[in-house]
Amino acid sequence: MFTGIITGVGRIAAVHDLGSSSQHGKRLTLEAPAGYLGDVGLGDSIAINGACMTVTSLDLPASCFTIDISAESLARTAGLAAAGPPVNLEKALRAHDRLGGHIVSGHVDGIGHVASFESVGESRELRILAPAGLAKYLAYKGSITVNGVSLTVNTVTDSAEGCEVSINLIPHTVENTALRVLSAGSPVNLEIDLIARYVERMLAGTSAANAA
Repeated sequence: MFTGIITGVGRIAAVHDLGSSSQHGKRLTLEAPAGYLGDVGLGDSIAINGACMTVTSLDLPASCFTIDISAESLARTAGLAAAGPPVNLEKALRAHDRLGGHIVSGHVDGIGHVASFESVGESRELRILAPAGLAKYLAYKGSITVNGVSLTVNTVTDSAEGCEVSINLIPHTVENTALRVLSAGSPVNLEIDLIARYVERMLAGTSAANAA
């Protein structure tokens, strides 16, 4: 479990195939900020651009770690298949930690695309086109996770292409997360509010019971 509050910005340093077919996944070597891995152990969970992954090896002097990502996860996430760009990192929530963002599972619900990322005053306005299937979970002043970052939805506009949400990023968020490298067309990992999932399930159960 996570909060969507990024605790470090790392980089995918290397990508190795775990097999020769499309059914095989990849092993990623990631560089973390100096000292970031001091309290991390083998088997711990770290969210990488919002996707929960398991630490499979550690190199503390080099501040590096590896994760194995399946072909299924690669197909359902963005930004985890190639080395280079910065990635958002968040260690799993501990029971005594502050819940600074919102409850985040680290399971990507869909891939959105940046419609625009423009300066508005001292801040930046990020507009994302989300898949139509996620539209019912997105609401004004509700929460959404974008590449692992807990953010608040300012506007929601439905269309035939999907659902466009507008989000305001303060300078601190831009400077301290990998969202700063986004541009129009960039794919992003989206996770909708966990509570919205349960509400939908409860309403579906009520409708089914009434129909019976």
